[in-house]
Amino acid sequence: MKIILNVQPLLDLSDDQLMLAFSALNPNLRLEVNRFQKLIIDMPTHTNTGNHNSLLNYYLTGWNMEEESGKTYDSSTGFRLPETKSLLSPDMSWIENSRLEKLEKQDGYFNIAPDFVGELRSDSDTLNELKEKMEEYIENGVRLGWLIDPKGEKVYIYRLNKENSVQSFEQKLSGEDVLPNFEVDLLKIFKK
Repeated sequence: MKIILNVQPLLDLSDDQLMLAFSALNPNLRLEVNRFQKLIIDMPTHTNTGNHNSLLNYYLTGWNMEEESGKTYDSSTGFRLPETKSLLSPDMSWIENSRLEKLEKQDGYFNIAPDFVGELRSDSDTLNELKEKMEEYIENGVRLGWLIDPKGEKVYIYRLNKENSVQSFEQKLSGEDVLPNFEVDLLKIFKK
């Protein structure tokens, strides 16, 4: 269950120190800030979703350990998106080394959109709200995004300056030119 709160002007949700302190006081909640500067409070994911998310991050991290071309981040990592000022935490993400080296601030929330994001639809997510979130990622410069929908057994693939597409779980997911040589067989992760 998600709760969306309007706390402006009582709290300045663009203040990273405030958000870090608020998160520390509420470690069992997943907190995000949308483009309208409203606080999104979400409960922890169910065990199946957590397991699937862990496996997806395992594959991404394994690929990155071989390639050594960037850094991976899990669902507890928040990014302050540069265009919309949202504070979002994708289920899995990756940033290329060359972009990380240019960041001035290396602690707190990065003011950057990852190169790649993946969102896994959980029971508390609607497909429309996740599609809007994916569009926002792309609007902020994410080059490749996967919206994985276990309910429909589909993946919605978002690309910067390219056409989006949809594919079934039967097809392996490709990291394309953003994550070269990275593939994921979703049938192995989402075994019946």
